[in-house]
Amino acid sequence: QVELVESGGGLVQSGGSLRLSCVVSGFTLDFSTITWFRQAPGKEREGVACVDRTNTVTVYTDSYRGRFTASRDNAKNMVYLQMNSLKPEDTAVYYCKAAPPNYWGQGTQVTVSA
Repeated sequence: QVELVESGGGLVQSGGSLRLSCVVSGFTLDFSTITWFRQAPGKEREGVACVDRTNTVTVYTDSYRGRFTASRDNAKNMVYLQMNSLKPEDTAVYYCKAAPPNYWGQGTQVTVSA
């Protein structure tokens, strides 16, 4: 059974850091691209960063570059999103998604206080 489970979210003050984790099971992580998305209240889900099977990281927008980065540890079936210099506008539910297979995690809430 394919499963992705995010963790590491929580409440942090502006300027703080969090590292989100995504543990995968039921498939071989080695051949998958894992993408981190987020969805803020009242907004559409948007891509944040991805790490592909060659360990190449892509951060999607200028608002994340220099603050967020993704990494993976295939041996542990883990993918990470390191978030630094957090801002209140980073408050959202963060999701990891695998491709292949096309599966989503359930999300983890990140709240950044001013």
